[in-house]
Amino acid sequence: MLKMLAIDLGASSGRGIVGCFDGDKLTLRENHRFPNEPVTVNGAFRWDIMRIFHEIKLAMGKCATSDDRDIASMGIDTWGVDYGFIDKNGQLMDNPYNYRDLRTTGMQEKAFELVPKSEIYKTTGIQFANLNSLFQLLAVKNQKDPWQFSVADKLLFVPDLLNYFLTGISACEYTIASTSQMLDANKRDWAYDMLTKLELPTHLLQKIVMPGNILGDILPEVTAEIGKLNAKIVNVASHDTASAVVSVPSNEKDFVYISSGTWSLMGCEYPQPLINEATERYNFTNEGGFANSIRLLKNIMGLWLEQESKRQWEREGEKTTYDQLSDMAMASEPLKCFIDPDSPEFTPPGDQPRRIAEFCRRTGQYVPQTKGEIVRCIFESLAMKYRYVVRGIEEIRGTKVPSINIVGGGTKEAPLCQLTANACGIPVYAGPVEATAIGNLLVQAIAMGEIRDLSEAREVVRRSFEIKCYEPQGTEAFDEAYDRFVSILGK
Repeated sequence: MLKMLAIDLGASSGRGIVGCFDGDKLTLRENHRFPNEPVTVNGAFRWDIMRIFHEIKLAMGKCATSDDRDIASMGIDTWGVDYGFIDKNGQLMDNPYNYRDLRTTGMQEKAFELVPKSEIYKTTGIQFANLNSLFQLLAVKNQKDPWQFSVADKLLFVPDLLNYFLTGISACEYTIASTSQMLDANKRDWAYDMLTKLELPTHLLQKIVMPGNILGDILPEVTAEIGKLNAKIVNVASHDTASAVVSVPSNEKDFVYISSGTWSLMGCEYPQPLINEATERYNFTNEGGFANSIRLLKNIMGLWLEQESKRQWEREGEKTTYDQLSDMAMASEPLKCFIDPDSPEFTPPGDQPRRIAEFCRRTGQYVPQTKGEIVRCIFESLAMKYRYVVRGIEEIRGTKVPSINIVGGGTKEAPLCQLTANACGIPVYAGPVEATAIGNLLVQAIAMGEIRDLSEAREVVRRSFEIKCYEPQGTEAFDEAYDRFVSILGK
């Protein structure tokens, strides 16, 4: 029996998951859960990275002081793009910024003054977004005193930073590096020439390692604090979406996936980057995956829209559950109004219901009035955006998409899964729910020699977890409304 610990860090919470693989099936058991709450300090929106590390050690300590002390390995996955600087004494210089901080506003335009937009895309193959690490570093460069660059010795992305705290070893895992828009997609290494043209410090960048690399042992000072653990630290596919895609249970070569949670990451796997006029026009991204694969995908604002709406209603003293919001949504009249989920005003935290109403008013649509109408608008807009991306994938590939696999926490939103099937007109297979943690554990099992490869790992998922099928219903109404949705994307 192989026993492993996955640390799965999301944008709002984190947890430790103990996985047990008996050679046939994988079982999961949560051993620790904690909130991950970014903090605004002096106008800067940052991650509380030391609190996160403390909680990771609590999860490890629960293993060390229980029957799970025999875990053989451990891996960490997180969201993408965010990083910390390490100084010449090996110390973290500053709490990492949260990707939703507004300091990157206007940085794309500054980048294009030095390197043409098309050249950046042809080099990196990455979707343009203000939150990308490239534009975060340009924000540092454009400060009156970019002191970090002169003091820093290393740049480490969040999972690499946490692994450094555990092992003292600095390395940059490939899938997380690929989210930065700083990697040459074809060379699978840093885009040194482009970064030099942008006047960014390349000496801070660390060696790229591939997922499945065994990084090293836990530092003695860490085990002295938490208890004795002999687990190896594994560089899993440390971008959470890359881990989630490992767990997609499809046995088809051309499957399309949605990793559904705070974000919706929708795309397909390729052996090589696909960078051309069509992928640039659709703003598709080529991110790294396990086993040298490329995740050709589109980042779509996901259930953040509902999550932040719920938080706003709670700030106003109105408490509801997600189940209640889903029931209200499905009791509301369908297809009355849409938003573009990726419109910039929806990125920062704040009053999403007001922003949704204002978007609908500005685009000449019905303005949603109730919680149910707002959540229905969110669900149907996401489903229609998925249809839009499916059409883009079909144009790029020249073949029809036969079905969609949804993995992750969003699979618990049954209404959204059904609306996705209805809007796209194809079956949707939903599950597993714990996709990211499962993918994290599967890469550990491959690294430890217990699973042969990615194909066998996906067979383990099919044997171990329930998958639900949603067949399309009432597609004619969505067909009629689709042009109306597309018309608001350019407004």
